[in-house]
Amino acid sequence: MIGYTAPLRDLRFVLHELLDVCATSPADGTEALDRETLDQILDAAGTFAAEVIAPLNGSGDREGCRMPAPGVVQTPAGFREAYERFCAGGWTALACDPVHGGQGMPSVLDNALYEMFCGANMGWAAYPGMSHAAYTCLATNGDPAQQALYLPRIASGEWAGTMCLTEPHAGTDLGLLRTRAQPRADGSYAVTGTKIFISGGEQDLTANIVHLVLARLPDAPPGVKGISLFIVPKFLPTADGGVGERNALACGSIEHKMGIHGNATCTMNFDGATGWLLGEANRGLAAMFVMMNHARIVVGVNAIGLMDAAYQKALAYARDRTQGRAPTKAARSGPADPIVAHADVRRMLLTQKAYVEGARAFALWASQLADVQRRGADPKERERAAKLLALATPIVKAFSSELAVECTSMAMQVFGGHGFITDNGVEQHLRDARIIPLYEGANGIQAMDLLGRKVLADGGAGLGLFLDAVEQFAQAQDDGLREFAEPLSDVVALARRAARDQVQRASADPDAAGAAAMPFLRLIGHVALAWMWARMAAVARARQSPDGDPIYRAKLATARFYFERLLPETQSLAVVLAADASDWTAGEMDWL
Repeated sequence: MIGYTAPLRDLRFVLHELLDVCATSPADGTEALDRETLDQILDAAGTFAAEVIAPLNGSGDREGCRMPAPGVVQTPAGFREAYERFCAGGWTALACDPVHGGQGMPSVLDNALYEMFCGANMGWAAYPGMSHAAYTCLATNGDPAQQALYLPRIASGEWAGTMCLTEPHAGTDLGLLRTRAQPRADGSYAVTGTKIFISGGEQDLTANIVHLVLARLPDAPPGVKGISLFIVPKFLPTADGGVGERNALACGSIEHKMGIHGNATCTMNFDGATGWLLGEANRGLAAMFVMMNHARIVVGVNAIGLMDAAYQKALAYARDRTQGRAPTKAARSGPADPIVAHADVRRMLLTQKAYVEGARAFALWASQLADVQRRGADPKERERAAKLLALATPIVKAFSSELAVECTSMAMQVFGGHGFITDNGVEQHLRDARIIPLYEGANGIQAMDLLGRKVLADGGAGLGLFLDAVEQFAQAQDDGLREFAEPLSDVVALARRAARDQVQRASADPDAAGAAAMPFLRLIGHVALAWMWARMAAVARARQSPDGDPIYRAKLATARFYFERLLPETQSLAVVLAADASDWTAGEMDWL
């Protein structure tokens, strides 16, 4: 089986040469991250990913999580030891506040590391990844006492965190949830209900698990306006912050899944479990969205890591596998030639490369926006970053995860029949990737978030801010970048027309937005990647030399492939978006 190699050179290209993440100091007065420190962190994380958790990926998939006794979950062999090394190395605390024992590193660096961790072993990386999302929610919504109790222990990795939203009868429609929270005289609440699909809901890695649970108070109004958020730990904390008696909650079962077998996806039963209100009563959904939006960026990064891991395997196989003759005599070397010589194999490999590197750049740009929003010195820049991040989040999550399924499938195709068997490991990446379009709200919901909340709700103003930035870049380029700047301007104009058309249609047809949402998201996703590729081409053109770093020649070549072979999909998307959907969105449709 081909192993995992951390994409360190490309991450450095994006972080230093494209985004220049070390250029500015945070508003809190702390020093900016210097390049040498960032590179040392990248190197160490890449080593951990490749040498510690990647070797557990295949075995963890085959063994999976088990329940040797009711409510007891065992993770695959080696997972716990790897987690202990992860905590000892300070990785759980990297992006946490120094007040809570963290290192205060920016999100853009943390997400770059999680791409490597997820590419190496998605099932394992989901445990600390979900805990950091819980940390983010608690840090934003918790009162000082709650922060002092929970955040240092989550930052250290001693305790884990989960997100408990979904119920058996209600998936994304959280207004239907039935879990109840009954007030007690001591200020706590008795939480009762069942939650499903809880990642890391039970495991043997940490001393305690802090569940963040959505529930209703007795006097709550109906629908989403009546949802509150509660802290419900597996073990009740003692007065000194230790682990006390077991709370009235348990894992009822673990799901038997298509992929990510190394991660315990649990049904959690709360039977009058003791919990504490997090944030304001009946404002739980807004509080939980802090965690969900953080997680949406992270799972998009996860998707990029998986498709990169699959691409690495496909590329290595294509260079080694000999079959058929190269089309030109000059490329022939024996009775058969490596399949990388065949144009269709190169097409598949370049498609993967273009999507991986373009999506990586956009996801890390969005992560940088999160840092500016949280730590920027200029209030206007923070406000602008917040608006752009709101628009970018569903694109990072949904477009990256759609591409991950396509690219991992394409990687399997490069292998031919050898990709369909387990020996080469690429089929696991496809199975694992398939969950990401479902995570944190299925992609259709992400698309409706983009079109409905981020475009229609404000008449396209938020999208206009993004498209203006892309257009300004395109207009500023000289003739040397015309091959990228002109089609970039064209696709911006196409996106503006599509947005205006959807605003007009939505005012007359309530089904119009739902019919257009997914193709619209894919269109804007292509605008985002085209912008990133044009920017990367500009950097590469300025820095390339005949005997210089080959990454610059590769960037220019891949940018050309993206603009010539992948970006033209926007033309067909525009045709789809212009079509009248009323004939299949209205009526009974008894012909389905």
